[in-house]
Amino acid sequence: MERRTFLRGAAIGASAAAFGGTLMPGAAYAAPAQPGSGPYGALGAADANGIQLPAGFTSRVIARSGRQVGSTGYTWHNAPDGGACFADAYGTGWIYVSNSEINPGGGVSAVKFDATGAITGAYRILANTRQNCAGGRTPWNTWLSCEEVALGAVYETDPYGAEAAVRRDALGRFKHEAAAADPVRKAIYLTEDESDGCLYRFVPTTWGDLSAGRLQVLVAGTATSGSFGWADVPDPDGSPATTRTQVSGAKHFNGGEGCHYANDTVWFTTKGDNRLWQLNLTNDTYELAYDDSLVTGGNAPLTGVDNVTGASSGDLYVAEDGGNMEICVITPDDVVAPFVRINGQSGSEITGPAFSPDGKRLYFSSQRGTTGSSSGGITYEVTGPFRA
Repeated sequence: MERRTFLRGAAIGASAAAFGGTLMPGAAYAAPAQPGSGPYGALGAADANGIQLPAGFTSRVIARSGRQVGSTGYTWHNAPDGGACFADAYGTGWIYVSNSEINPGGGVSAVKFDATGAITGAYRILANTRQNCAGGRTPWNTWLSCEEVALGAVYETDPYGAEAAVRRDALGRFKHEAAAADPVRKAIYLTEDESDGCLYRFVPTTWGDLSAGRLQVLVAGTATSGSFGWADVPDPDGSPATTRTQVSGAKHFNGGEGCHYANDTVWFTTKGDNRLWQLNLTNDTYELAYDDSLVTGGNAPLTGVDNVTGASSGDLYVAEDGGNMEICVITPDDVVAPFVRINGQSGSEITGPAFSPDGKRLYFSSQRGTTGSSSGGITYEVTGPFRA
């Protein structure tokens, strides 16, 4: 497959703004965050969907694995994982894309909503790949879907369903997890789900074209804070030497998961040590934004850290793989508190948190639902008074 032109349309302005400005300027995040009262108060009793939310918020089920999505006639995929939202071409409705973490099969599905939030369509945008876990959206309105397998690839897909997906080998072949685009430095940051994984960035030769460029790895010391640099990976195809072993001085992380960029900062999670890391791109330093072992009193509200996204308020939302099956919010003043809890699904994990373009709806999935099986996935929407 060759490079093609994706739809940009009227939505590109909103998309770029959402990608580069989801957190308010000046949000400090003087790590590490500690438990406290969240901005929306305590969780209420479970609703009919088994979801606990703060007062004023409601949930609904959008899709279930193996079942038709609304009245679309499209069957939702198994094991829903990473996801993102895109404004539609008219700027009124939106699209939620969701990976399928199965192997073989994988791929990505999309659900389309009108301005009222009603489901108007569902369709496939990527098929016949392997264990598509997380990924990331680009400022030019494409979804990067990442394979979480050895020598896995990144596929650039069209959320609007008009263009064929393209495998982007220049972004490296390794056990990919998530991606986040930085429109200021014109780079894509990539996490690696290995116990000795690395954090990478891809610098395209031409911004907006991911067919060629330099894959680099973060180089730093062994401490949990300090300064960092970048070094080119000599052989991005990862064979015979894996990408994470090619550069002396590369910093290794214990199971890279979610990744999010906003306002000269990259946040990414590592599941092996329940940490949220923060890269400060203006001064090339890194630090811990959250570490469950550093919580005062030892009662950590956030464990099993996984996918991460941000809101216009400056809040970060971190999903749990296990734990109490929660999405926790971390505020700019370093308070961490539960925002969503799913009951009766302890054999699952929460995946794919993403806000609608207007910031009023949060989408996410329980990958294995009540059954504990990949065929039991459930995708939800939460609506309520999210702060601006």
